[in-house]
Amino acid sequence: MSANRRFLLIRRPNGEPVPEDFRLVEEEVPDPPAGGFVVRNHFCSLDPAQRGWMDDAPSYVPPIELGDPVRATTVGVIHASDNPDFPPGQWVLGMNALEDYSQAVPGGFAMLIDVSGVASPSRFLSAMGAVGLTAYFGLLEVAKAQQGETLLVSGAAGAVGSAVGQIGKIVGCRTVGIAGGPAKCRRLTEDYGYDVAIDYKGKSVGELAAEIAAAAPGGADIVFENVGGDVMDAELLNLAHGARIVLCGLISEYNSPEKIGIRNLWQVLAKEATVHGYLVSRFMDRFAEGGAQMAEWMADGRLRVDEDVQEGLENAYAAFMRLFSGANTGKLILKIA
Repeated sequence: MSANRRFLLIRRPNGEPVPEDFRLVEEEVPDPPAGGFVVRNHFCSLDPAQRGWMDDAPSYVPPIELGDPVRATTVGVIHASDNPDFPPGQWVLGMNALEDYSQAVPGGFAMLIDVSGVASPSRFLSAMGAVGLTAYFGLLEVAKAQQGETLLVSGAAGAVGSAVGQIGKIVGCRTVGIAGGPAKCRRLTEDYGYDVAIDYKGKSVGELAAEIAAAAPGGADIVFENVGGDVMDAELLNLAHGARIVLCGLISEYNSPEKIGIRNLWQVLAKEATVHGYLVSRFMDRFAEGGAQMAEWMADGRLRVDEDVQEGLENAYAAFMRLFSGANTGKLILKIA
C-alpha cells in the first residue's frame, strides 16, 4: 500500500456520533520517528472508551485533537524502524489510531508480541489484551472475588462482561448477568455460563430491581459495573452488606449530552459498600502474567472468547456504532490489513 488512510475526528460529537464528525483521508506513509518505528496496523480495537476521548472534557487521557485520527489500540507488524529493539517484521501491540500506518515510540504502551501460539493476532485485542485483562484484574485484584460470593455484572454479554462472568465461575462465584434482549440473555447462560440472565429492556428501575432481588436474594457481594444509569440504580438496591462495586464503564451515558447520574447512591452508605474507580492501565506491568493465564484458560476450554470482526477502514464509522446499537456479538475489532 502506497498511501496511509486515516480516520480523522474533525468535529466533536454532540450526543451520538454522526458520519459528519469524521473524515477518511489519504496521506503519505510516515517515516519512523527518531528512536521509534512505524507499525502497519492489521487489527484495531473498537471500544466504548473511544467515545469519551472524542469529547473535550477532563478524563484519564487527553481528548483526541480535532484533525487527528481516532485513537485506538492496535495490533500490527513493524514496517520500518529506527530502534533495534523493535525490528521490522515483528508483531507489536500498542496505542495507535484508526489508520493504516502509525508512528510509535517506546516508553508508552507498545510491546512486542508472539502471535505464533494464538488463533489470530486479534486475540491480543480481546482475551489477551486490555479488554480481557480488564476483566481479569478487575475481578481478581480490585474486587478480590472469592468462592461462594454473588457476582452481578452489567453489560454482561459484552467483551468485558462476558469474560468477567466466566472468570467469576472459575473462582467459584454465583454469577448474575444483565444484558439487553432475549438473544444476549441466552448467550449469557448457554455460552458464558452465567447462573442467571436478566433482560433489562423495557423495565423500570423498580421492575429491574425486583428481578435482581429474585436472582440474588442475599444481595450482590460484587457489582461489576459497565452500564450505569437506570441499570446501576437497580443494582444499588440489591447490595449485600460490605459489597464491592467495580466501576469499569458507564456506556449508557457516553452519548448523552446531559448526564443522568445515579439516584440510589445512598445505598452505598446504607450497606457500607465501596466503589472502586478502575482503569486497567494500573496493571500494565502485569499484562504478560494476565495474558498467559487467559491463554491457559482458553486452551483448557474454561474461557470462551467471541470476536466481532468487521472489515475495512472505510467502514470504521458503521463498525464503531455497533457498540451503541448493541449489534456487536463479541469483542468489536476492525480488520484493516
